[in-house]
Amino acid sequence: MSRRLGFRFGIRSKILILSSFLFTIPWFGYQYVWEMEKYLRYGQEQTIVGTARALATALHDRPNLFDNQASFLPSVEQGKDLYGFQIRQPIQLDGKYNDWPNFEDKAHFYHEDNVIWQASNVDKISQRYNAAVGKYDKYLYLFFSVVDDHTVYRGINARSIYLNDHLTLSVINPEGKFDQYIVSNKGDGWVDAFLLDQDTTKQVPSNNIQGVWQSTNVGYNIELRIPLNVLSSNIGFSIADVDYASSKAVSLIGSANTSDVNQLGTILVPSPEIERIVKGMSYTQSSIWVIDKHQRMLASAGDLNNASGVWRTSDASDTSDSWWQWIENNVLHPLYYQVLTKPTQNFSDNIYDESYVAGDHIEKALAGEVTSQWRLSTDKKAVILSAAYPIYIENQVQGAVIVEETTNGIKTLRNRALEQLFTSILAILLVGTLTFFVFASNISTRIRKLRNQAELAIDEQGRVKETFPLVSTNDEIGDLSRSFSTAVARLSQYNQYLENLSSRLSHELRTPIAVVRTSLETLSMYPIPEQAEAYIGRAQTGINRLNHIITSMTEATRVEQLLQRTEKTPFNAIEVVEGCVQGYRQIHPQVKFDIEVLNANAVLDGSAEFFAQMLEKLLTNAVEFTEDNQVSVVALVVKNKFQLVIKNRGPLLPSEMEQKLFDSMVSVRTEQQQDTPHLGLGLFIARLIAEYHNAVISAENIDDPQGVQITIEAELSKAVI
Repeated sequence: MSRRLGFRFGIRSKILILSSFLFTIPWFGYQYVWEMEKYLRYGQEQTIVGTARALATALHDRPNLFDNQASFLPSVEQGKDLYGFQIRQPIQLDGKYNDWPNFEDKAHFYHEDNVIWQASNVDKISQRYNAAVGKYDKYLYLFFSVVDDHTVYRGINARSIYLNDHLTLSVINPEGKFDQYIVSNKGDGWVDAFLLDQDTTKQVPSNNIQGVWQSTNVGYNIELRIPLNVLSSNIGFSIADVDYASSKAVSLIGSANTSDVNQLGTILVPSPEIERIVKGMSYTQSSIWVIDKHQRMLASAGDLNNASGVWRTSDASDTSDSWWQWIENNVLHPLYYQVLTKPTQNFSDNIYDESYVAGDHIEKALAGEVTSQWRLSTDKKAVILSAAYPIYIENQVQGAVIVEETTNGIKTLRNRALEQLFTSILAILLVGTLTFFVFASNISTRIRKLRNQAELAIDEQGRVKETFPLVSTNDEIGDLSRSFSTAVARLSQYNQYLENLSSRLSHELRTPIAVVRTSLETLSMYPIPEQAEAYIGRAQTGINRLNHIITSMTEATRVEQLLQRTEKTPFNAIEVVEGCVQGYRQIHPQVKFDIEVLNANAVLDGSAEFFAQMLEKLLTNAVEFTEDNQVSVVALVVKNKFQLVIKNRGPLLPSEMEQKLFDSMVSVRTEQQQDTPHLGLGLFIARLIAEYHNAVISAENIDDPQGVQITIEAELSKAVI
């Protein structure tokens, strides 16, 4: 059926399809690794919560770490209560803020809303400025970027430091004393700083404040540095705006009233003591923040971009030059990472501001609740795990510890597990599929060989041509081959019995036929009643028909046996064809035989006598079926093959008989054409003779003129070729 449909679904294809289900194994492995990643994330979450708990435990009930950090204030006021940002690199005192990290984001803007004092005759304040505070090493840095339409410097010989634009910086020193510093310059350059003696109101030059005053297109910049050991947690500053030289200020804008010690704001800078404690925890490969209850950073350690946690693995690539490493790097890994995602350390996360660290988990921690959360970085390139744990001092929450890590370590571990899993499974699948294919090919080859042997053993007429070879393979196909061999042997014996049956029947039937014939002849010599003559004539006719049948059967058997014993010799088939046609013209003068010979020689291996006998059967058949007493014969040589075509005009063959016409006991004659008995052995004998000459004989209907064409195609003798 597969041949009729034009589609073959072989064993190899079936096994390949079945083996494709093995490719579901990587999917299950992938799901398993994803489940493992969930457990690893849970473990990482518990780990950073434990880290936050450990650090918070080290900070519990240690008020001395928070006393000097303005952490116990009930509330903080933006612009008044200052925060000194942690500066990571040295600052050059040059009056430029290009070396200040994120100056615009970290600076506070002071304008008319921050006016401390204003002259009565001034309607509009023209001065405004940005101020930023930072901490580096043992110094507090301040930067003021002032916009002023008139910059007034102190006169060269002026004794007063107030009749010009000036900066006032008031602090409470570690001894609790109120110190007031005034920066009043005569021009651009190194600042002139004075310390005001509160008892004598004298201005004494001070070296505690260092910095630069630098004019700009819109005003001026003041960049200062002051040692941390000269101040505690209270500070305030203001800038006086003088519009004309040697005149008083028209306005005073600042963070607090620098003349009143009780109105000073606070300053919070990262605590060195807390930083030392936090630094010891930074080796956990985490990013750690310690904040006060006002959500301002007290200390930090670690870099979030490198905080892959305890799950971090080495990213060093294998530099091996092996062929397998080349395949992994150039073939497998690009394929894997069509599905997987590589973790990156080049991400940006700006969710926290050091002066105000916000977040739901932080607010909950400051409320006394231990929390953790997963979030994306601000550029959505990394997943960040955050844990917050409260810090208690005298049973009150005074701050919190925040620990953050990315999932890069887990992702790297997951990717490597998947790489190894996929590589191993891929190798197993390839080897397994190849093994299945070889196994299926072996089975398919053996089955095809068994099929070919079965086709060669029995011809189209069901005769056994070759013995079926025995195999010693001890499996189902070997059992099937041995069963076929047994069946073919039995069929061969049965065919031999049938082949000998006709000769035996012919021999056994001839004696009773001869007795009947002799009896009828003897009986005809005596007077017979007129009524009995008809019966004797019918008996004689029946004996003749029976004798003809036996003769035909004997002829077929005899020809088959003679063909097996006759040795092949070369002969010219063209000459035989011409001789046979010439003889038939004399036997059937009423029939016109048209012969066309396109080649003079066509040497075949076989027997000229048998070849002539085959032609006699074919020409006789053509004469019997012709309707216009005309038979056409064409003999030619095409591509080392001899072709003989015999055509007659007459009734067409039934479509189902074209392939069966040359079988034994097959006839298409009508009852009117059956004057003499025909067993369908004539064309059967012709086929036997054609096969003896290594020829193929076929019959087909033709349309112009309508009739039947019989074609014989034989290989030329190799000796001639």
